[in-house]
Amino acid sequence: MTSKTEPMDPTERLLAACRRQPVDRPPIWIMRQAGRYMASYQEVRSRVSFMELCRSPELCTEVTMMPIDQLGVDAAILFSDILVPLEGMGLEVSFDKRGPHVAPPLRSAAEVAKLRVDGADEEVAYVYEAVRQIKAALNGRVPLLGFAGAPLTLAIYAIEGGSSRNRHAVRKLVYDAPEVLESLLDKLTTVVIRYLRHQVEAGVDAVQIFDTWGGTMSLAEWRRFSLPYTSRIMKALEDTGVPTIHYALGSAHLTEGLAELPCDVLSVDWREPLSLVREKTGGRYALQGNVEPGVLTAGYEHIYAAAKACLDDFGDNPGHIFNLGHGITPDVTVSAAKALVDAAKELGARS
Repeated sequence: MTSKTEPMDPTERLLAACRRQPVDRPPIWIMRQAGRYMASYQEVRSRVSFMELCRSPELCTEVTMMPIDQLGVDAAILFSDILVPLEGMGLEVSFDKRGPHVAPPLRSAAEVAKLRVDGADEEVAYVYEAVRQIKAALNGRVPLLGFAGAPLTLAIYAIEGGSSRNRHAVRKLVYDAPEVLESLLDKLTTVVIRYLRHQVEAGVDAVQIFDTWGGTMSLAEWRRFSLPYTSRIMKALEDTGVPTIHYALGSAHLTEGLAELPCDVLSVDWREPLSLVREKTGGRYALQGNVEPGVLTAGYEHIYAAAKACLDDFGDNPGHIFNLGHGITPDVTVSAAKALVDAAKELGARS
C-alpha cells in the first residue's frame, strides 16, 4: 500500500482504498460478516424467518451493526440477500436448510415476458429504509456498503429455481435458447440499476456486485452473458460518484474479461494471488481479498500467518481492501473472525 502516517478518519479509509489513494493501513471488512456464526444473529433468527428478517429495516439494522461492535471491521454491509429484487419482479423467494428457492423457475420466453420490471424496485422499498436506519445507527463510525447480485447470477437462480449443482436448466438455455437468457438478463439489469440507485440515494457509500455464479461460465460465455450487463450497471452508477466493487467466485480463468469491467475494485477469491491479478490487470483496479475462508477454522497462528501472507503478497501498492476470498462459514467462531480483523489491522499498520 501507499501509506499515510497519520491515522485516517474511519469513514474515509475504505473509500480511499477503493480509489487507490494513500491510506494509513488497508481497510478490512469480511463478506458475510453478519451471519450464522454469530450467536447474536442466531438469536434474531430464532424469532423470524430469513425473509422476514430481510423485510424488517429494524432487524436488518440490528444485524448489520453486530460485526461493527463485535469485530471492529472498517465497513458495514447492508444485511439483505441478492435474491430480494426477484420478489419485486413477481417471483417467490424462500429459504430453508437446503438453501434458497425461487418459484416459479423461468424456463421459457413466455415466463420471462411475465416478469415485472417497472415498479419492481419500489416493491422492495424496505431495503432502502433499512439503509437509512443503518446509516443513522452507524452515525459516521464506518462507511456502509450496499450490494446486488449480478444479472447472470440472479438469472441462474431464477432459471434453476434455487441452488443447483450442475445448472443444466441454464446450460439448456445457453445452447438452445440464448435469446431467452439474454431477454432475462436485460430485464434483470434494468431492475438492478434502479435497485442500486435507490440504495445510493438512501445513503450507501459504495456498492458491491456479486457474480457468485460467474465462474461457472467459460470466458467466452461470461463475456456474452455477464460482462455487458454488469458493465451497464456500473456505467449507470458512474454519475453517483460511489465506488463499485465486483466479486466473482471461482473466476481465475475470467481475469482477462474482468479487466474489461468499468468498476473501481475487483474482489478476488483465494485461488489466485492478488499480486498475479494486479499484474494481469495492469494495476488499474483496487483489489479486495483474498484470504482462504477455511483458515478461520484453524488455529490463531494460522490466521495470523494468512493475514501476513495476504498483505505481503499485495505489497507496497495502493488500493488493497483486506477481505476473505468468499464469505465466513457457519462453523467459524466470532473470536476467530476477530483474530483475523486484529491481525489485518496490526500487520497493515506496520507496512
